[in-house]
Amino acid sequence: MAEAADFQGMSSSPARRWVRRTGALLAGAPLLTGLLQLPAGPVAHAAEKAAPAEAGGSRTVNISLDSLSPSAPVEGDTLTVSGTITNNSKQTVQAAHVGLRIGPSPLSSRSAIDDATRRTGFLPGVDGAEVGGKYTEDVTKLTPGSSQTFSISVPVKKLDLGNDGVYELGVSLSGQTSAQPYEQVLGIQRTFLPWDPDGNAARTKTTYLWPLISSVHMTAETLPNQQQTPVFQNDDLAKEISPGGRLAQLLSQGKDLDVTWVIDPDLLASVDAMTGSYSIKGEGDAVTAGKKQALAKKWLAELQKAVENKEVVALPFADPDLASLAHNGKNVTGSLSHLKDATDVAASTVETILHVKPDTDFAWPVDGALDPSIVKVATSAGADKVIARSDSLRDDGLSYTPTAARPIGAGTTAVVADDGLSTAFEDDMSQAGDSTLAVQKFLAQSLMITLQEPGKYRSVVVAPQRMPSTSQAQAMAQAMTALQSSPWSQSADLSAAAEAKPDPGATTKVPSSSRYPSSLRKAERPQSAFQQIEDTQNELDGFKVILKDPARVVTPFGRAIDRSMSTSWRGQATGASVFRQDVESYLRLLTDQVRLIPKSETKLSGRSATIPVTVQNNLMQGVDHLVLRLTSQQPTRLKIGNGPYYEQQITVAGGHSQSVKFTTTANANGRAAVVAQLFTEDGQAYGPAVTFDVNVTEITPTVMLVIAGGVLLLVLAGFRMYTQRKRLAAQQAQEQDEEQDGGPGDPDASPEDGGPKGPTDGAVDTADAEKSAQVSDQDSGSKTGADAPEQPSDPAPDTAPESTDPSGTGERVNR
Repeated sequence: MAEAADFQGMSSSPARRWVRRTGALLAGAPLLTGLLQLPAGPVAHAAEKAAPAEAGGSRTVNISLDSLSPSAPVEGDTLTVSGTITNNSKQTVQAAHVGLRIGPSPLSSRSAIDDATRRTGFLPGVDGAEVGGKYTEDVTKLTPGSSQTFSISVPVKKLDLGNDGVYELGVSLSGQTSAQPYEQVLGIQRTFLPWDPDGNAARTKTTYLWPLISSVHMTAETLPNQQQTPVFQNDDLAKEISPGGRLAQLLSQGKDLDVTWVIDPDLLASVDAMTGSYSIKGEGDAVTAGKKQALAKKWLAELQKAVENKEVVALPFADPDLASLAHNGKNVTGSLSHLKDATDVAASTVETILHVKPDTDFAWPVDGALDPSIVKVATSAGADKVIARSDSLRDDGLSYTPTAARPIGAGTTAVVADDGLSTAFEDDMSQAGDSTLAVQKFLAQSLMITLQEPGKYRSVVVAPQRMPSTSQAQAMAQAMTALQSSPWSQSADLSAAAEAKPDPGATTKVPSSSRYPSSLRKAERPQSAFQQIEDTQNELDGFKVILKDPARVVTPFGRAIDRSMSTSWRGQATGASVFRQDVESYLRLLTDQVRLIPKSETKLSGRSATIPVTVQNNLMQGVDHLVLRLTSQQPTRLKIGNGPYYEQQITVAGGHSQSVKFTTTANANGRAAVVAQLFTEDGQAYGPAVTFDVNVTEITPTVMLVIAGGVLLLVLAGFRMYTQRKRLAAQQAQEQDEEQDGGPGDPDASPEDGGPKGPTDGAVDTADAEKSAQVSDQDSGSKTGADAPEQPSDPAPDTAPESTDPSGTGERVNR
């Protein structure tokens, strides 16, 4: 970002120029005095830059500014500076004191602020004179390596601040050592004091983005129950929303600020999932029940309250990496459709959980770095505003910081965040001294932007890092609290910044791809990653068409695919690869739950029979729109149905199997290979095929003759036995009649009564008849029953005769 070489208003005023020159002369007086009266001192100071800390000089002691209050003082305030001094040398510091120094004149530009930040060591004249009187703190003795705290309070009016502007504020320790037994500056720490007591300049409208974004926490997996209990990769999200955690701090620090909330809907969906039953993956396949439901509910409730009446910008679901997609993913067919899906689901997710309507018109590439392909991809899903950064769209031809909004063509607006302000808190802010310096520099840069063109209203946007740490969030909040109460800045929403009148002198040309930072390009996802994502999507598309309730699968896997493209994977190539592989493997595990049961060889006796094939469904829901096809590999020997193959549509309830019967016709003996394959209704093969052999044993004419002869013999034997029994019964009836009449003379007379005697005795005839009957029975029995000769027969078949009965109902599968 271009900066002014001088304040425009100050350079135009003769009175102010006189003040500056006078101040410079007065500031140079102590230096001249030192050169004339203390020849040894300047020699020591000249050697300080190259000398190590142990050699003494103005880097003998390290000074940390732990707090400075107020950060932007006004007339009537009392400035309090607190911190810690540490002796880094090997010599004891004696007869020392801590004091404050104010630069002789305001800094002239934003680059001057950067230069002052990089300076080390004490520079007489530049660092100004020490504020005298009682506004110092004595340090009697400081042994090597030891530390001591200090706190100095001074009325602002005692600082003798002049014109509005940014002043250097130095905190120095002056004393002596055994090696250098004279008073000198042994350490100094510089910071900045923004000074705008009049507040006459046009207030700059400042938009600060407050990001609520996290890494990926949820997997594609759900427990096999009706509730579809979600499974988390770990318990890290619970730590982040716990008191003192990163997300808890962002919420508590930002709730009272006038900021624009930029939220990843995936974070909301993940915390919302924690409010009910959820599980956490452990080692191997083990999962444990999550127990942070109350914590998740509390965090969401506080967030809902914090965003009331505030602007909320929703990023596409899971914050996809736009640059990776533009550079490596757009050549993979279907990749851009994932961005559209992620954008569509973003608004509904935020509105459902937070009960506010978000703005989804903004795209935010990594670090606001742009090239034409990124702009094209960012706007392909419906966004017409892109959050950029001024180190990407440079305004080298301007002497001031222009308004953020820039039209970049095709109806797209680039909202250019200020680089200096946006990166102010990217360093480690865990130490109080680092945080204090960052806050003061942020405020100094903000005031300098206003003073560059005091009569020109401008709009500035601050887009910090996506996932600030806890200490960074605290420093950001401290800076914004001071800025919002300052007289030179006014808070504004991001939508207002995008609609502001563009500065006619600001650049609107998107830099070429060759200017895209190589450091950012190295961290992008490769094309192979997007191909793997698309392969998973294709497999999901082929799976969902057979499901009776596809939403149970499409929703968790669709969101998991979005998470595979998340910006949070930058710098974690291995983790990103493992996540993609886990999603793909779990989907394959589910698709394998619907399969054909392997089948062994089938023996087929006779010319026609039915072959059963079983489809198993171990899912929790039913499947339909599946077609089972049986194909004969030797159709001249074995036909399925009326041709070489036959198809039948099937439906299988969840947790059941279904046996499907196919009619077959044999034309010759021998083995015939049969292939069973499931297909979706659109003709796509589903799952692996099952191949088995059908062994055909055809019945020959000779065997038929033998069987027919045996049947004929059985019939004749039965007829003979029937006639013999009938004749015997008739003979017995005649003999009974003769006995009743007494024979030819007197059939009723007995031998004792003078009846006939001889070979015509009825007893003899009866015995003969019985003997004849027994012989007849034996003859006939020798040709029937178990004593009949064995006939040749076929092996017992494992297929039933042709049946027109419907297939059996499904049976429960043990899961």
